[in-house]
Amino acid sequence: MAENNNTEIKKRKRMINKPLRLQCAVKNYNWGIVGSKSHVSRLFCLNSGTHINPNEPYAEFWIGTHESGASFLDHGGLSLKEWISKNPDVLGDRVLNKWGGDLPFLFKVLSVEKALSIQAHPDKELARTLHKSQPSLYSDENHKPEMALALTEFEALCGFISLKELRNVLCTVPEIVDLVGGADAEQCFPVNEFGRSQEVKAIVESIFSQILLSSKDEICEIISRLKWRLNLEKKKRQLTDKEMLVLRLEGQYPDDAGVLAAFLLNYVKLNRGEALCIGANEPHAYIRGECIECMATSDNVVRAGLTSKHRDIQTLFSMLNRRQGFPQILKGISLNPYTTRYLPPFEEFEVDCCVIPQAASLVFPSVAGPSLFLFISGNGTLSAGFSKEQIVEEGEVLFVPAYMEFTIASQSKELHLYRAGVNSSFFQAF
Repeated sequence: MAENNNTEIKKRKRMINKPLRLQCAVKNYNWGIVGSKSHVSRLFCLNSGTHINPNEPYAEFWIGTHESGASFLDHGGLSLKEWISKNPDVLGDRVLNKWGGDLPFLFKVLSVEKALSIQAHPDKELARTLHKSQPSLYSDENHKPEMALALTEFEALCGFISLKELRNVLCTVPEIVDLVGGADAEQCFPVNEFGRSQEVKAIVESIFSQILLSSKDEICEIISRLKWRLNLEKKKRQLTDKEMLVLRLEGQYPDDAGVLAAFLLNYVKLNRGEALCIGANEPHAYIRGECIECMATSDNVVRAGLTSKHRDIQTLFSMLNRRQGFPQILKGISLNPYTTRYLPPFEEFEVDCCVIPQAASLVFPSVAGPSLFLFISGNGTLSAGFSKEQIVEEGEVLFVPAYMEFTIASQSKELHLYRAGVNSSFFQAF
């Protein structure tokens, strides 16, 4: 018996001192890209060894410990969360003391063909309240700040438009004025852009809430008129980007109040390699494209439009951050010739994008927290303090414990990978 225990301890130490291969989960939500045309379908099938269903939408590839889409040790039958709970030292002392025996971040790939809902994620205090009162809808007690890093051209709605843009909407979209009433619409015109912020926020909230709380019949009639007008006008002029987006959303979600609400949100277009940060309580919706997504470990979503799922409009209004203006776009900072780092203003996570050319190698220095690695294309080798090199290739996902230095060398024309880890600023604070 003692000999068996010693063997098990030695085996566990070997596992702690090297990267672990993971098998990860997929989500087939109906807004995903169908068949083999997406990063999600390709990565999941390479990771799991399964075939792509040509008729199935592939929406999200989950990497992490959240129970809604847990990752497992390759062929081990043990979830990553269970393994970490047995080996908490792999998180590093600072991460363990701050967040307990779990990863503080969740890593995903998204392939978006059809718009996701207009939504926001609660802060920690509200998340605890929602989980306690409605655990079937809100599955955990954590907040969910997130970052979307574009793999392709990526479209999103995020945050409320400025007062100047709101005035333009009310001058050019008569259907919204008819819905909310001329008197309510006119109240924004005497307000100065630099006037009292609470007054400006109240106006935005009033118009946004009236749209989302309007009756189904009112919305159907208003959207019908809007659609007729825009289709007539596009024969005479070039529609604006927002007008074309609204027509596209109407085609996906007919008679949905979110189609009109989109006029009040910033329309963001990311180029590949650009990132968008979304804080707690920030209204947003992903529209189309593919991205790497990283967030605090949570799956809490409060929805209000562009969805057939449960809408919790009153909760959304109670929690919204009504900050106005276009959101900041992150370009990333260069760490070395092969690595770009994206540092959001959230301590739970950061993301590195690494592109290693053929025959080149990159040293990943020891860090005080755990990391998740996703190999998105190419192949190469990984070497560390253990004797045998590991082959790494597209579709593979690795968990790397804290305080491990290793080297990855590219054997293909280009080895493209992403790393998620705890934000460097968290460790610098010590």
